[in-house]
Amino acid sequence: MGASGPDNVRVSCDSLVVLGSRTASGHTIFAKNSDRPAAECQPMFAAEGARHTVGSKLRCQLVEVDQVAETFGFVGARPSWLWGLEHGVNQRGVAIGNHTIFTRDTVADVGLLGMDLVRLGLERGESASAAVEILIDLIERHGQGGSGYADTHWPYHNSFLVADAREAWLLEASASRWALKRATDGGLSASNHASIGTDWERLGHDTIEHAIAKDWWPEPTATRFDFARSYRSTDLAPPVISSGRYATTCRATASSKLDVAAVQRVLRDHYDGGEIYVPGASLDDERYFSVCMHADPVGTTTASMVVELHGDPSRPLLAWMALTNPCVSPYLPVFVGAALPAELTQGRAEPHSGGAWHRFKALLSEVEKDHVARGPMVRAFWKEFEADVVAQTNAAMMSFPSEASGRRRCESEHTQTVWAQASAALDTLLDRVRVL
Repeated sequence: MGASGPDNVRVSCDSLVVLGSRTASGHTIFAKNSDRPAAECQPMFAAEGARHTVGSKLRCQLVEVDQVAETFGFVGARPSWLWGLEHGVNQRGVAIGNHTIFTRDTVADVGLLGMDLVRLGLERGESASAAVEILIDLIERHGQGGSGYADTHWPYHNSFLVADAREAWLLEASASRWALKRATDGGLSASNHASIGTDWERLGHDTIEHAIAKDWWPEPTATRFDFARSYRSTDLAPPVISSGRYATTCRATASSKLDVAAVQRVLRDHYDGGEIYVPGASLDDERYFSVCMHADPVGTTTASMVVELHGDPSRPLLAWMALTNPCVSPYLPVFVGAALPAELTQGRAEPHSGGAWHRFKALLSEVEKDHVARGPMVRAFWKEFEADVVAQTNAAMMSFPSEASGRRRCESEHTQTVWAQASAALDTLLDRVRVL
């Protein structure tokens, strides 16, 4: 597509949130795929809640911010070289994910990365609305900036999907300006472009004035301000990069009676291929950029998460997380506040650094040698495995004690048991794939 085409652009991530009015359980479901460089290790990461000295400083990736008195525990996924997270859910049942968006504003060389902001929102947000206010304050104070990639200088603007059991918000930020939209009918989706038009609920204090000063929007008229029309840029990222993915997730949020499994299928979507990746589309075809991304160097799905936000603090808060492309990996159960198996959190850039992520990456590499022959077999294998794990997990949660410490112990033990099964299954599957 030329010098400004998608082969010279990096994008990241698709998210959706489906409100309880559209789900089978009546509970909100949040989901995200993290699309990053194909070889970038992105293991799981968990932190406990903590208390801190007010006035102390907290070092993020590139800048320091003021620490707060208390931070919440969370679980999520983190590129191994970064402080921040791509997505996660905290102990208060707040889920957050970020996405690259392309706007007309220049991105600063130093500032808060989108991943910094995800982690800060999870650590500090006791509700979705509180997390949104925290993100807005940090963006206005410190700005967005700095490269989110280890191998190149590529600063970018971000959008954030934020949800809890009661509400969901989409925040789109261009430098320090922003627009905020609330989910009012079914849910929300986010991809790699500004999508808030005239349907915003709030704007940053000078968002309209800045657009007028830049001649992106005419002088004040009776027409309601359109954020996407004013700020979105397609100079570096043609619409084809995100149009198909965004349409897919939007259709999902308009569906009825969705459950976790149905949302997982959305995160595995490859258009006509369904849950099976079918290679061959060209760079100018939106099918090249599926929700489950296989589009290196533009972007490849390296982690995925689906979580049902029930809002009941007496119940386990369960997130289903996958490492690498979810079309060739299973979703594993992890509980917010419970210890994770060590191998799920290990791994650095080098494959020999170990950890579960690199093992699933090895499976993906084998499948990539012959997607047509190997992809369907791998998907069928994990589909059967996941069905067993869901049944085990539902049965286990019925017997978890209500007392907090006992429940945490049982949650940790169950996650460890399932990971042991998955680890053995992965070895078996790798042996089968290599002889095809």
